[in-house]
Amino acid sequence: MTYELSHSGALEAESVHIVREVLATFERPVLLFSGGKDSVVLLHLAAKACWPAPIPFPVLHVDTGENFDEVLAFRDAMVAELGVRLIVGSVQEDIDAGRVVAETGPRASRNRLQSVTLLRTLREHGFDAVFGGARRDEEKARAKERVFSFRDEYGQWDPRNQRPELWHLYNGKHRRGEHIRVFPLSNWTELDIWSYIAAEKIPLPPLYYAHRRQVVQRDGMLLARTRHLTLLEGEEPYEAQVRFRTVGDATCTGCVESTAATAAEVVVETAATRVTERGATRADDRISEAGMEDRKKEGYF
Repeated sequence: MTYELSHSGALEAESVHIVREVLATFERPVLLFSGGKDSVVLLHLAAKACWPAPIPFPVLHVDTGENFDEVLAFRDAMVAELGVRLIVGSVQEDIDAGRVVAETGPRASRNRLQSVTLLRTLREHGFDAVFGGARRDEEKARAKERVFSFRDEYGQWDPRNQRPELWHLYNGKHRRGEHIRVFPLSNWTELDIWSYIAAEKIPLPPLYYAHRRQVVQRDGMLLARTRHLTLLEGEEPYEAQVRFRTVGDATCTGCVESTAATAAEVVVETAATRVTERGATRADDRISEAGMEDRKKEGYF
C-alpha cells in the first residue's frame, strides 16, 4: 500500500513542520495577523500544528489606523474564537510620540510607517521569531526570501546575508536583539491559498467575495470609497460589483470587478489570472521598481 499526499496536503505538511520547528527552537514566537487571507490560513495551520493544545503564542497586528472596518471586526472575532492573545502595535502612537512623521495630502499612505511600529513592538515584547504570511509568488523581493529570514539587531533584512536551507533544514541561530522572520507559506501560490480555503472551509472577511460598493478609478486601480480615502479633483465615485484579492490599508489597496461570491468561484477566477494580487491591487508596491525590497531592508514584513 502506498501513501501519497495531494499537492495541498504536501503544502500543509510542510507549513505545519515549519511551525513546529519554530516552537522547538525559539523561546518567544509571535504571529503577524492582520485578518487578511494569508494570515488567516497561517493561523489555521498554526492551530493544526499545535492541536490538541491551544496555540501557545500571541498574534500581532500592526494597525495603521487606516484599515478596513470589516477586517478589524473579523480579526477580533477570530482571535476571540481561538482564544489567542492579540497584541496591537499602533502606528498612530508612534506618530503622536514623534517617532515617525505621517505623510499628508490626498495620496498619503501610512504603509511605510509600519516598519517602525513593528520593530518597536518586537523589541518591547522581546520576540525572537516572527511568523509572517508572505509568499514567494507575491513580489520579486519576496521571491528572494528564505523560510527562516535572518534580521539583524536593527531589524533589517540583507538578501546577501541569508542562510542555506538544504533538505528543509532551518538555522534559527541568533544573538540577543536579533530575530528571525519565518514564512511557512513561502512555497504557496495565491491559487494554493484559495484552494485550501475552499477545501478547509476557512472563514474570511466578506471583502474577499463579490459585493457592491462605491469605488473610484485611480492610477489604473479601483479604490473603495471609505472614510480613509480623500477624493482627488475630478474623481467621481460610482457603484460596482467588486472583491478584494488582498487586504491592506484602505488608502492603497485596490479591488477588482468580480462575480465570485464563494471560495470555489474565486478558485476558478484565480486560476485564469496572470497578475499577482500585489501587482494588480497594491499602490504601495508601485512607489519604485524596488519599492518592496527597500521597505524590507528597513524592517518591513
